[in-house]
Amino acid sequence: MSKPPFGFGPSDPDKRGENDPSEGGQQSGAEAFNQLGQMLSQLGQMLSQAGSSSGPVNYDLAKQIALQTLGSAGNTGESKLGFRGGDDANAAVRDAAHLAELWLDAATVFPAGATSTVAWSPRSWVEKTLPTWQRLCDPVARQVSGAWMEALPEEAKQAAGPLLQMMGQMGGMAFGSQLGNALAQLASEMLTSSEIGLPLAPAGTSALLPANIEKFAEGLELPNSEILVFLAAREAAHQRLFTHVPWLRQRLLATVEEFAHGISVDTSALESLAGQIDPANPASIEEAMSSGLLEPQTTDEQKAALRRLETLLALVEGWVDVVVAEAVGDRLPGADALRETLRRRRATGGPAEQTFATLVGLELRPRRMRDASNLWSLVGDRHGTEKRDGLWSHPDLMPTAEDLDEPIDFADRVGSSDLLDGLDPIAELERTEQAERDEKSREEKSKETPPEEGETPA
Repeated sequence: MSKPPFGFGPSDPDKRGENDPSEGGQQSGAEAFNQLGQMLSQLGQMLSQAGSSSGPVNYDLAKQIALQTLGSAGNTGESKLGFRGGDDANAAVRDAAHLAELWLDAATVFPAGATSTVAWSPRSWVEKTLPTWQRLCDPVARQVSGAWMEALPEEAKQAAGPLLQMMGQMGGMAFGSQLGNALAQLASEMLTSSEIGLPLAPAGTSALLPANIEKFAEGLELPNSEILVFLAAREAAHQRLFTHVPWLRQRLLATVEEFAHGISVDTSALESLAGQIDPANPASIEEAMSSGLLEPQTTDEQKAALRRLETLLALVEGWVDVVVAEAVGDRLPGADALRETLRRRRATGGPAEQTFATLVGLELRPRRMRDASNLWSLVGDRHGTEKRDGLWSHPDLMPTAEDLDEPIDFADRVGSSDLLDGLDPIAELERTEQAERDEKSREEKSKETPPEEGETPA
């Protein structure tokens, strides 16, 4: 299911009702004074950032809040373990990745996709993945802020005048504040750059977070080095897929954007919302926007986009699951236990994925990962690695949600079809990538070409 994206839900639901007279809370004069001081300090910080971002989300503020939150929580990435901290962490991650890549070579036709493998601290994760979050969150925030502002009566717009611009800036800061807190939570839990199934890292970069891996390893009763190699193999498998399947990265991100563009709000709540906003109190804007009054309505188009995204995520995660299992084989004694642990972690989700759901309104949880894993395993066992991986050469060849219901029928069709006979998967992927580059080049040239005299621009 989808969830209300950021700007709709409470920015900190755990704290709702604290010190609220309506909930029976009481405050002393000193407590109220201290809270007022904190609020003024935060407001000053927000106002100092007002002119630094012109988009629907103030990403400068989001980054600042995320890094400050991680710093105050003591999540610096330092640890007493040997594979964490400084050059030792980078060396351990590189060694684990090198071993994982060697093992993966025999399990898939896709060559190594990462040009660099690095150890990230949670702070680095925030800084390096922020550009991708901007692409994911912009459509949601723009649709949310635009929907309720456009729905204002015309006389209200005229009366508000410059206030609307200020409200837009304050909305951007409110979104930025919520995004910053969410990114800090995600950064403190992610194990690799691709753990949620999206290519968050810069292209060609494979990244692991040793600080978070140590916390994950607690209670598993497995050597840290073994866990590190297993996670490095999963990260490397993701990178091979994202690098050598050119349409995949774009398709995943575009489907999230498609979902966001379908967001609509119940404008009948605007009257109630307007009564909550005090133009002299910028904090009231954030409170009003997070009150849930403008909770979005899920459309049929959004449901279809969500289904496509969930299926594609399941196919990615299922393929990685099968390939890594084949690659590590009996080399890692704890591989089966780790595989099951990560399956459950992804299937049940956690605070990190719930936080992501509040950001873009989606739970990026591959609910059908086991079904997809069974399908890829079946196709590989029957038809070999080349045919299995060759299905990624074009989106039209990919299994559908219905195929996940009937994997045997899909495997039969792959065997009876001559579509993949003699197929060179890498050559097909290269042709697809070149076709996409040519199409993108034509689109850019058409934008640059001025219209003929007397012609109306499109």
